[in-house]
Amino acid sequence: MVSERSTGRHARSQSEQTLRLCAATRVERSPDELIRFVAGPDGLIVPDLACRLPGRGVWVSADRVSVQHAVAKNAFAKSLKRKVEAAADLADLVEHLLARRLCETLSLANKAGAIVTGFEKISIRLIDNSVSALMHGSDAAEDGRDKLDRKFIAIHGSDAASRIVAVLTVEQMSLAIGRPNVV
Repeated sequence: MVSERSTGRHARSQSEQTLRLCAATRVERSPDELIRFVAGPDGLIVPDLACRLPGRGVWVSADRVSVQHAVAKNAFAKSLKRKVEAAADLADLVEHLLARRLCETLSLANKAGAIVTGFEKISIRLIDNSVSALMHGSDAAEDGRDKLDRKFIAIHGSDAASRIVAVLTVEQMSLAIGRPNVV
């Protein structure tokens, strides 16, 4: 007897099932592009960034505008088919939680030895083609950022621009890495 796994039908049906409908935009997307929200026991909407909380989830595109739109249009109550409340500042809460999660990930990557800091060290690593992403402090000086960005894009091609991130401040990055003045 041939199993479904060996024929690949199971894998295709599983990947088709992973698409989720955004409650705000009504567009099907991969769960990697969405944020899951659940209703807490008190009826308040809670972001579930790790997708581990129990209960039925409501998926919203992972951008500020979509979360704000979902709150304004009461999309959470419509999707869950019951009365729930979403805080007016839910988009701010999600942004704060994502920044905190990014700091935690940055800290783990630093402990694993996968982080390089310093303009010269990064410049050398760019030449060696051993940099997969650039992360700048959002409040860092533009001239230093531009030099590294241009070099990174020249080496990796125009699609590398999506791997240049400037979300955290210098202070947040320094705290996450445990070194002063990480830009």
